[in-house]
Amino acid sequence: MNLGTRLYTWLHGEFVGEDTFGNRYYRERRALRGRKERRWVMYNGALEASKVPPEWHAWLHFSSDAPLEGKRQSWQKSHRPNLTGTKFAYFPPGHDRRGGKRDKATGDYESWRPS
Repeated sequence: MNLGTRLYTWLHGEFVGEDTFGNRYYRERRALRGRKERRWVMYNGALEASKVPPEWHAWLHFSSDAPLEGKRQSWQKSHRPNLTGTKFAYFPPGHDRRGGKRDKATGDYESWRPS
């Protein structure tokens, strides 16, 4: 985050909450009449939008009036940021970075041959 965002947060921001990644969420103390309040996030570490969990994403984009913290279902997986470009990125079987070999087809696939 830059100095302008920090200064705006200090002057006009009201702390709303923090997520499991350490990102802090704010809204305007006093919104101008006839305009929606501003909502923003101060990222913990790198500025990466995929680090915002769905509960807070809904609040940031005015899909909910309050953050949905603590309302996760038992079957829901925990949020993970986009890992593309990191050493933890997903590579499907057969990808060059996984050896370039994949399992043989199981018989349910028949390649197309022009007639």
